Amino acid sequence: MTEQMTVRGTLKGHSGWVTQIATTPQFPDMILSASRDKTVIMWKLTRDETNYGVPQRALRGHSHFVSDVVISSDGQFALSGSWDGTLRLWDLTTGTTTRRFVGHTKDVLSVAFSADNRQIVSGSRDKTVKLWNTLGVCKYTIQDESHTEWVSCVRFSPNSNNPIIVSCGWDKTVKDGQAMLWDLNEGKHLYTLDGGDTINALCFSPNRYWLCAATGPSIKPQTSNIWVN
Repeated sequence: MTEQMTVRGTLKGHSGWVTQIATTPQFPDMILSASRDKTVIMWKLTRDETNYGVPQRALRGHSHFVSDVVISSDGQFALSGSWDGTLRLWDLTTGTTTRRFVGHTKDVLSVAFSADNRQIVSGSRDKTVKLWNTLGVCKYTIQDESHTEWVSCVRFSPNSNNPIIVSCGWDKTVKDGQAMLWDLNEGKHLYTLDGGDTINALCFSPNRYWLCAATGPSIKPQTSNIWVN
């Protein structure tokens, strides 16, 4: 029998569309939400039936829609990407920007931390994937053999010893149903996975052997042991 999901509450605080939500196992009562109101809100879950969560602080600094937000594996930092063309690294203890990442020429659509939090990857409407260190320095731009249209989703593999990123984009007018895999040690294109339909989102399993793609109306898992050591 299929397990039923139950709505526990509604968190109200943004004045625009909510574009992304981030959580972390280290702090299960903390939620981050990104919005078209140009902010990221940090929420504390109270689990009160009349008020399930309260906003602790708003992270302000972007000058356009915030399209993506992720939390570092230790739960201490957040990373956001925006239509203002920048990324921001936030200290969640103080709510301040510690680094601003400038390099993309168009909207940043997707961001991700590496498993060890030492590297950052971003995808943009400028058709590039960029690799950064946490000091805000762009170490590498993946462009050759890359996407021919917007890069809509980027993710790191969970293996910090052999870092792999996967990206998907809006090639061929619409999303092409393919995900590209990149070896960051070599800086080269490793492999292309065909999702068979429009790819809307990607994620790795923690054991690093599965890559899941949200394709059209379904979720398709792909085995990844052929390219992740």
